[in-house]
Amino acid sequence: MKVVEQIKQPIHQEMELFEEKFTQSMSSKVALLNRITHFIVNRKGKQMRPMFVFLVAKMLGNGKVNERSYRGASVIELIHTATLVHDDVVDDSNIRRGFFSLNALWKNKIAVLVGDYLLSKGLLLSIENEDFDLLKIISIAVREMSQGELLQIEKARALDITEEVYYEIIRQKTATLLAACCAMGAQSVNAPEAEVTQMHQFGELLGMAFQIKDDLFDYGDRKIGKPTGIDIKEKKMTLPLIHALNVVSPADKKWMINSVKNHNNDKKRVRQVIEKVKEAGGLEFAITQMNHYRDEALKILMQFPKDAYRDGLEKMLNYVIERKI
Repeated sequence: MKVVEQIKQPIHQEMELFEEKFTQSMSSKVALLNRITHFIVNRKGKQMRPMFVFLVAKMLGNGKVNERSYRGASVIELIHTATLVHDDVVDDSNIRRGFFSLNALWKNKIAVLVGDYLLSKGLLLSIENEDFDLLKIISIAVREMSQGELLQIEKARALDITEEVYYEIIRQKTATLLAACCAMGAQSVNAPEAEVTQMHQFGELLGMAFQIKDDLFDYGDRKIGKPTGIDIKEKKMTLPLIHALNVVSPADKKWMINSVKNHNNDKKRVRQVIEKVKEAGGLEFAITQMNHYRDEALKILMQFPKDAYRDGLEKMLNYVIERKI
């Protein structure tokens, strides 16, 4: 059995019911929108984020979830999907999950509007049910994600990203949404504030490890959701590259920065940059940092009693850094 299927076992029923509720939450009276949302639902990813919501909710809610948990998971997935649609426009990316992205099929204007529609659907789902505590969690995450993207764009122009700035970017861009998933699961079953905070921290640490793993894929040879070297092409400063720039000779550093800045569309040059990063130990450094975040997240998780849901979260944590895609 695949790892994801193993993780889903203790929340199998919840995930099946969630699929129905999530599809309903996207419905619209506009035929074009329904065609597009149908396309989105059929090309869904691993749905890790709702899984976090349900695993945390059941761990802290005596093995039970409620309607708030389903709404929380739907809000998270709606917002996540909206950010993916907008991300593909921002990154000018034509591929998403191994298939054409929405903007590749329907162009940027429609993609931006669909992203906005999904965002508003998510926010309204909370407001209509007066889940203001859940709305606050997701609204903070959206603010942070937008700031993270803008900080990354600003820094990519000058290529002056330090390790500290990099961690701040990925905390905002990626970790905040996973932190929101875990906090949402806890808050949806009205867990004590201290436990909601702990779960938020757990999700944030896991999110940091998740993004570093994502960065490492840029240096791999496997076919994954995004092409190799795409981050360099987009002038995104990943952790392996930042480390390499810190340790190579001044001449190599100058050549690498010039390559990323001015020759980022030259496939041969990008491959050479990737080789330089590997030679400088950039990948090993990133793996060490990724494992550090995983270990810190595990410390928080181990403070809760052992059960099928905690085991699921632990498997999820290990899956994040061991996944091949």
